[in-house]
Amino acid sequence: MTRPLRIEYENAVYHITTRGNARQDIFLDDEDRLGFLKILQDVVARYNWVCHAYCLMSNHYHLLVETPDANLSRGMRQLNGVYTQAFNRRHDRVGHLFQGRYKAILVEKEGHLLELARYIVLNPVRAKLIRHPRDWRWSSYRATAGEEEGPKFLTVDWILSQFHRDRESGGEGISEVRQEGAWDRRLERASRWSDPRYGAVCGGADAAAS
Repeated sequence: MTRPLRIEYENAVYHITTRGNARQDIFLDDEDRLGFLKILQDVVARYNWVCHAYCLMSNHYHLLVETPDANLSRGMRQLNGVYTQAFNRRHDRVGHLFQGRYKAILVEKEGHLLELARYIVLNPVRAKLIRHPRDWRWSSYRATAGEEEGPKFLTVDWILSQFHRDRESGGEGISEVRQEGAWDRRLERASRWSDPRYGAVCGGADAAAS
């Protein structure tokens, strides 16, 4: 049976999830995680992606990326392919690391990108690994909240601009996000996205199973 084509167009935004084959871990230690982030940085630069959020779990990862040049498939082939080679070489393994195709849900930027950024960084909290997302080193939370300098591939400008828009309409501004915990308070509102079926709400057009 022919697999459905990926929907790709300029400036598309995707929530990407990739899981380990047979639910196996894809990161065995911090060196693996650092290596993956280095490869991701290279992919973002090479394919002109915009990465708004990320979270690395043990057996899967989440990305929220924008593709100005309509090249999601090529970038993901590079990301997962190069990481698999590096992982297998380092751990003396062979074969597939990831479970089939990655899942890419098309996202409406203005309506849902901010909510998805929250959803992504809350993953380790929902998994009960930590109590607060700032305690998870391997996500974009702390960089977005201004608690540390983020990796070069991460773009936080658009997310922070949404708080600026709120301030213009009487809500919280960027300074409040970074100094008074507005990002934390808004994370509280993300609980409704814990339902795995949220992709349909986000206008997800490409939710082919991995």
